[in-house]
Amino acid sequence: MNQLHPDEVPTTLGVIAGRGSYPRQLARSAHAQGVQRVVAFAFKGETERAIMRDADEVVWIRLGCLGELLDAIKARGITNMVMAGQIMPTRLFTLRLDAKALAVLKTLPKRNAHTIFGAIGNELQAIGVNLLPAYRFMETEMPAAGLLGQRAPDEREQADIELGAQVAKATSGLEIGQTVVIKEGTVLAVEGFEGTDETILRAGRLGGAGGVVVKVAKLGHDMRFDIPIIGTRTFKMLRKARISCLAVEAGRTILLEREKLVAEANRLGIAFTAFSLDRIVP
Repeated sequence: MNQLHPDEVPTTLGVIAGRGSYPRQLARSAHAQGVQRVVAFAFKGETERAIMRDADEVVWIRLGCLGELLDAIKARGITNMVMAGQIMPTRLFTLRLDAKALAVLKTLPKRNAHTIFGAIGNELQAIGVNLLPAYRFMETEMPAAGLLGQRAPDEREQADIELGAQVAKATSGLEIGQTVVIKEGTVLAVEGFEGTDETILRAGRLGGAGGVVVKVAKLGHDMRFDIPIIGTRTFKMLRKARISCLAVEAGRTILLEREKLVAEANRLGIAFTAFSLDRIVP
């Protein structure tokens, strides 16, 4: 399998497209950077149908049909791919899996995002596919450390950010989640199987207004999949939970439509910042 140089742009790019707007934005960015053809492998009931506007070809597959996915990729001769977008976590317990997916799952002593997507990555590699980092073609959307919105965190929020970063990094290493919510030194919520949105809402119910949301990449994170992403939906959850501050890990978090996010943070009075984990967690 021929590995791409980090700066090399493939002629054709395959995108395994999950939920949300990320697959569409990645397809547009890939085209803008010189990719001639984007083929999206989309999942019925998960992927937004709007992907059809941004990809040159869309192959619709039932979620759980790993054999069908691999066959479709091989049939098109695709050798470079990106995993983009999320899959609803609870679907893992309701899927009808094909024989290939069942066989792969049987080899996993632990079943979480890291092991499952890692196993899928191995299957892709076995058919000659180079799985690129999830941030490929979106590098400009990962912020450097610093203030992103107009309002800086106050002293209380800054202390909560530092505590949240330590907690998030420790729990993410146990495959618990990438997001924690802190208020006045108290851990309100740690992301579990329900995902980021529900974690934020749960914190709002428990602690009321003023929580601080901290999001990091997992310890030992495989950047080929499950990279932390903040989008407009995240800000809807922040508003509902009356969150006062959002802090993300610099250089390892993708901000979708950053201008809209910053504008919304400013409108809501939310402190919005990116931090360097190395300066907080030894």
